[in-house]
Amino acid sequence: MKPIQVGLLGIGTVGSGVFTVLARNQEEIQRRAGRGIRIHTVADLNTQRAQELVQGQAQVVSDARTIIQNPEIDIVVELIGGYGIAKDLVLEAIAHGKHVVTANKALIAVHGNEIFKAAHDKGVMVAFEAAVAGGIPIIKALREGLSANRIEWIAGIINGTTNFILSEMRDKGLDFNAVLSEAQRLGYAEADPTFDIEGIDAAHKATIMSAIAFGVPMQFAQAHVEGITKLSAIDIRYAEQLGYRIKLLGITKKTLSGIELRVHPTLVPAKRLLANVEGAMNAVQVFGDAVGTTLYYGKGAGSEPTASAVIADLVDVTRLQTADSENRVPHLAFQPNALQNTPILPISEVTTSYYLRLAVADQAGVLADITRILAAHGVSIDALLQKEAAEGESQTDLVILTHETKEKNMTAALLEMQNLKTVIGEIVKIRLENLS
Repeated sequence: MKPIQVGLLGIGTVGSGVFTVLARNQEEIQRRAGRGIRIHTVADLNTQRAQELVQGQAQVVSDARTIIQNPEIDIVVELIGGYGIAKDLVLEAIAHGKHVVTANKALIAVHGNEIFKAAHDKGVMVAFEAAVAGGIPIIKALREGLSANRIEWIAGIINGTTNFILSEMRDKGLDFNAVLSEAQRLGYAEADPTFDIEGIDAAHKATIMSAIAFGVPMQFAQAHVEGITKLSAIDIRYAEQLGYRIKLLGITKKTLSGIELRVHPTLVPAKRLLANVEGAMNAVQVFGDAVGTTLYYGKGAGSEPTASAVIADLVDVTRLQTADSENRVPHLAFQPNALQNTPILPISEVTTSYYLRLAVADQAGVLADITRILAAHGVSIDALLQKEAAEGESQTDLVILTHETKEKNMTAALLEMQNLKTVIGEIVKIRLENLS
């Protein structure tokens, strides 16, 4: 049988990995797919570099539309990234009846609803396993492996850059800026790391997982997003003393009121597996009503790990391209006409526990004032750590862990505490999840 013909848009880090792994494991892949999968043409603006990489094993062009308009090509792999030209090219490929494989989480999270509708109307597939957690097959697990379950919640370390930074801050006791510079030097962080350190990259991925888990459209604009730029080494140390580690988590939960969709630094009990994911690794924890807790761990980025997910999608599309389009696995796990418009809860309505650090005057009555305010707003204390003031110092740190409460209650309590004359500087608040 003639090999399936693939057009590759972009042959950077991931694209070169796709080309390498596909060539190296061609025989094994063909045995799985039932026919060969061949890169027919590569489109890249740097044609000289592309020629050097493919070494005559594929055509090289500078114009991506050459691939889209080529009737010989069955599947288009989009590895350009971003929201702009990538969106146009994906929609054009669909309009030309091509199946699409993409690793572009931003594109799927922001424009996925439009793209999936176009693909459904045209009877083609859009596969995006590589868009979340690199080589970890979390999309397939959510969409197929756990399809018997009501997913209750997902919590994931889904950005390797921020996890590397937090691991280094904990291990070396350094503040954020020092570790970021080191991460950039080592290649773990981009020259412009904004999408990573501000939580945007993780929010794209959490949005995709949330849509698949709960059968709702993509709602990235409704996600609550906080990064790690304001974290201090002292809070990481205090968390450790209390039996917790701080991770940037993407969290989505189904509640009676709606869906939580949030990314922020989070205290996680040190005994939890997720708390022990270090360096640039990714991990996603999923709780389903039938299966209980499952954990997916591995490399969340890199040339060949991400290529692994791209090629897995190519194998799936190759297997299913001749199947009736109505009987393929739906893009968002649920049938398109069965998606629900369940609202995303504002952060003020989210219920969780909290870590608070207050710099307070070292004098009598301070703790009584703070506990009185918390109690008045329905916030109860779970644990408390009060450091003795150093000799000659007139202030000390007070660290509080709370039981669960609504965010709006905590916000009101913090506003009142911040106005106390005995509270010095801004109160630090970090959410806490037990993941049990």
